[in-house]
Amino acid sequence: MTSLFQEEYTHRGRIEVVCGSMFSGKTEELIRRLKRAKFARQRVEIYKPAIDTRYSEEEVVSHDSNSILSTPVDAPASILLLSADADVVGIDEAQFFDQSIVDVCNELAERGKRVIVAGLDMDFLGKPFGPMPALMAVAEEVTKVHAICVRCGSLAHVSHRIVSGDKQVLLGEKGEYEPLCRMCYAKAVGKGEE
Repeated sequence: MTSLFQEEYTHRGRIEVVCGSMFSGKTEELIRRLKRAKFARQRVEIYKPAIDTRYSEEEVVSHDSNSILSTPVDAPASILLLSADADVVGIDEAQFFDQSIVDVCNELAERGKRVIVAGLDMDFLGKPFGPMPALMAVAEEVTKVHAICVRCGSLAHVSHRIVSGDKQVLLGEKGEYEPLCRMCYAKAVGKGEE
């Protein structure tokens, strides 16, 4: 590659989305991509919603306990201000942000940054979750990862809530949610095990 072409190619912005149910490895994949970018000596910044304090207040942590230092933010606009010097911007749990995260990701990509976003594509009712559908629509690459259904062993489709409550956002893990395939989820909801 000529150096001019290589420079233009390496500085093109893009959005990558990693989505799926809980326990599918979304955060694990986000961390893997970010660590590879750091290994390549790229400047990496990672952000997560300030409300997500399940494992750590300042780290993005996977269910397998892999982690990477992050900056908690209350609003997507903060990411624009804080990531000016970054080559790669990672965003975890994007479903917890409002719709403005889509504009923020587009703006970052237009500034030549690689933006890697991870989040739940559906809520516990199997409905599209927050800004995730719009993020998937504007992304150059979408990777859907799957957990394994805890009832039959098929690929999981949805994060079934196993505790009572109807609020869309309930931070939790294995004590509150289980990954289910489409068929097992239909059976669980049909029995009123919501």
